[in-house]
Amino acid sequence: MSKIVITGGAGFIGSHIAEALVQDHHEVVIVDNLDDYYSPALKQRNLDCVRAKGDVDFVRGDVTDLGLIQNVIDDTVDYVFHEAAQAGVRISVEDPFKPNNVNVLGTLNVLKASLDAGVKRVINASSSSVYGKVRYLPFDEAHPTMPVSPYGVSKLAAEHYCRVFYEVYGLPTVSLRYFTVYGPRMRPDLAISIFTRKMLANEPITVFGDGEQTRDFTYIDDIVRVNRRLLETDAADGYVMNVGGGHRITMNDLIAHLREIIGSASEVVYADRQKGDAEHTLADVGLAGELVGYRPEVSIREGLGRFVEWYRSE
Repeated sequence: MSKIVITGGAGFIGSHIAEALVQDHHEVVIVDNLDDYYSPALKQRNLDCVRAKGDVDFVRGDVTDLGLIQNVIDDTVDYVFHEAAQAGVRISVEDPFKPNNVNVLGTLNVLKASLDAGVKRVINASSSSVYGKVRYLPFDEAHPTMPVSPYGVSKLAAEHYCRVFYEVYGLPTVSLRYFTVYGPRMRPDLAISIFTRKMLANEPITVFGDGEQTRDFTYIDDIVRVNRRLLETDAADGYVMNVGGGHRITMNDLIAHLREIIGSASEVVYADRQKGDAEHTLADVGLAGELVGYRPEVSIREGLGRFVEWYRSE
């Protein structure tokens, strides 16, 4: 078994990856600063979920602290899953400095520490936000990258650092462009969380824009599956790959599905579009399929049902 460091391991995606790797009997170390972008209590709950699956070491710290990261990522570490980030497209529009510091400098620190430690591979969590303006759909990895938010710019810069560390320094890296990940323990500020919470209370739902914007939603189990696979193969080293659900849905149709699942009569209120929001996303996952055998397995309807069931049980 391997020793694995997961940055941002108390977050939504990172904690699910940690759970899976602990169950696979790897030695897992989580690094997270428990940032208050959303409730630290929810992140502590995520850690508790991981600990319920097995032993895990937790280091409270920030990826912007190079010394701390170098202490954690030492020559005993085999793999690094870099999930730590300052998330949030809209908040990045308000404050572009924080995503730059965390997502760019933090990634550089992780890469430098991993290179010095002789890590076998760094798996970097990127985002569909790097695409931004749509030239064609679905997005393949050759699609022009024209981010429309500081968050998207920061994730694209992090990808370039990963590529350079692979090409110049020989550090194996893979960047995964996640497309709107959802599922149990997802951030409370994301659309599916907000809609579910309000529908269960029959409260009005606010949609920014006309609701005809589309998203490719990816269930968390599919994300975990592809990350696990990257411990088994070097076929994707040096690559950037899309990881999506492979289908898109309008926000209006998403709301209709949730209404049907929940049995809600919530009113929909339409408001002005928000700056930095992409119009459409849809992943071409052919490259990930070719390199690592990725195929999304959970449909949006099935995933929404699972999420609502989990939410009701909380």
